[in-house]
Amino acid sequence: MGKKINPKVFRLNTVGSCTSRWFANKDDYAKVLEEDVKIRKFLKIKFREAGIAKIEIKRSSGSIEIVMHTSKPGVIIGRGGAGVEELKKQIKKDYFGSKKIKIIITITEVAKPDLDAELIYQNMAAQLEKRVPFRKVMKRAIEQVKRAGAKGVKICVAGRLNGVEIARTEVLTEGKIPTHTLRADIDYTRGKVSTIYGALGVKVWIYKGDVFIKSKKEEDKTTGFRNKKAAVDDTKSMVERKTKVEPKKKNVRTVKKGNKK
Repeated sequence: MGKKINPKVFRLNTVGSCTSRWFANKDDYAKVLEEDVKIRKFLKIKFREAGIAKIEIKRSSGSIEIVMHTSKPGVIIGRGGAGVEELKKQIKKDYFGSKKIKIIITITEVAKPDLDAELIYQNMAAQLEKRVPFRKVMKRAIEQVKRAGAKGVKICVAGRLNGVEIARTEVLTEGKIPTHTLRADIDYTRGKVSTIYGALGVKVWIYKGDVFIKSKKEEDKTTGFRNKKAAVDDTKSMVERKTKVEPKKKNVRTVKKGNKK
């Protein structure tokens, strides 16, 4: 199972988190989801050189918050924050029109860009588009990830590699990638690279280590959602506490029996 599914989707309940956080009715769900997809596509194209690792979208009544995780925040923010204000106006005009909605844009810098699969893919794509030999690009990316402290990395490149007529797939692995282990923190991404001899496909897996929950009441910091088993146990204990009734104490009289004369 771990080999056939997206590793990030497979771990949403343990170490992963959803990139869109909102609720919509059945009639509005498709429209809201389409807006999310279009906003992400627009931002990735507009700020291609900014090194965007992830875009989170949070919605509430009358407001939308867009959190952009990037390795180069200065490219997006601009001089004196002018870039953010201009971006708000453009998103409001293109996707919401006259609808009253408050747009909040938060820029977050990625602490370790060499441990982010999306940024590694973007770096590889830039080199492959310049016709750098694919094997050199793959080895350089693996060394970069290993130096950053990853426990394992796997890179797959497919297509007309180096311009050959017959397409093939090349895979390089360093360390271990436990895709079946749900507590393993594995970052994954895939994408397309457009070259003069056709499109190449790139996949990147990065294993950062295992994530353990210390106690059943501890909240997972990476997701913001509590462990299911802990939540069930807490609910059971609350119900037991409420339904527990202390037995009434019976008044028992003790009678001392004296010696009969």
